[in-house]
Amino acid sequence: MPVQENRPGDRDARPGGPERRSDRFERSEQEKRAGQEKRSVRARLLLPLIAVCTAVTAANIYLAAPLLPLIAHDFGSTPSAVAWLASVAQFGYATGLLFFAPLGDRVNRRRLVAVLSLVAAVALLAGAAAGGTYALAGAVLIASAATVVPQLLVPLVAERAPAHRRASHVAAVIAGLFTGVVAARVVGGLAGQAFGWRAVFVGAAVLTTLLGLATAFVLPRETRRRGGPLFAGLTALPGVVRHSPDLWRACVRQAGMYGAWSALWTSLALLLTETDGYGMTTAAAGLFGLFGLAASVVAPLAGGLVDRFGAAKVVRSAYVVAAVSVPLFWLGGHVMAALCAAAVLVHAALVASHVANQTVALTATSAPATANTAYVVAGFAGGAIASALAGTAFSHWGWGGVCVVAGAALVLGWTATLARRR
Repeated sequence: MPVQENRPGDRDARPGGPERRSDRFERSEQEKRAGQEKRSVRARLLLPLIAVCTAVTAANIYLAAPLLPLIAHDFGSTPSAVAWLASVAQFGYATGLLFFAPLGDRVNRRRLVAVLSLVAAVALLAGAAAGGTYALAGAVLIASAATVVPQLLVPLVAERAPAHRRASHVAAVIAGLFTGVVAARVVGGLAGQAFGWRAVFVGAAVLTTLLGLATAFVLPRETRRRGGPLFAGLTALPGVVRHSPDLWRACVRQAGMYGAWSALWTSLALLLTETDGYGMTTAAAGLFGLFGLAASVVAPLAGGLVDRFGAAKVVRSAYVVAAVSVPLFWLGGHVMAALCAAAVLVHAALVASHVANQTVALTATSAPATANTAYVVAGFAGGAIASALAGTAFSHWGWGGVCVVAGAALVLGWTATLARRR
């Protein structure tokens, strides 16, 4: 019988050939399914993890505020004399936003998030070891400047969200931010009273490391980055704001709103703990921050209202609520019920305004990352200036002076935008 030869190109005729090809196909399918499942898990974790990471990093910015009485006692000073540390944190955050947030369009975002988280953690540890006010201020400045991870990720959240749900997705991140603010006051105050303010800084460093690295891990891989100079986004900021009236209005109005909130909230520990005020302990004063949970509740509601009625109506309503809260805060210098009501109102106003204005900022231009940087820098610059003025006002004129600073911030934020519109 003639012997059948196997030709080199006849793979099916090779012994075991079909089995090997089948095995390869099956392995390929398994690897593909595993990759899809891994990407699906990361996608589901992305928004919740960004929200939690936002809470932790926001807490870092306000970490010193509820601990001012303990810091002052440790350094042999008075709480009002170290109140400027709160504004240092906000100036640091604004500076970090100005330089680092635009880099999200030009460098690997996963690597940037991981590096900034580690820098913030190291700075917090340095703050825990600080031997004086100025050393602590330097550590707080660096930690706050590196704590810009949420604002690197908000444009990503807005980009991936459906258009009709964009404000709601942004609101989820903002809810995390204000939850962190509450945690900084409540947990920070309780832990500071129990273990000392230095232990609070160490704990914040540990959480920042864990959440920052976890967030970097779940971020989608980016293969293409925009070319050009590294800080081109920074140099483009003035032009982007100048050519977008909607963005400019959002920046100024949020600066006024955030300035009013910062003046009141960063000075509140002084009113609650000083003997001329309510004479509370640091832990008791920290529990007052639970009223800030109103912000976490209002955020998703505000997102739905912006999606349904538009940002302009929500911002107007927020300014009315904030204007009502200022005289209530003044009355709260002597009446605890008024102080509690004012704390709820000012948080509701701030978060509603923030959701609306940030949604406008993210959609007003063709450069959302740069526009978001301009918006958040404007807000935190307004908050830092108002906090610094409020500390001086409290030293000279007491709680009434703080309320005047807050009212002036609201007036400037609203009237400046009216003048630009005309």
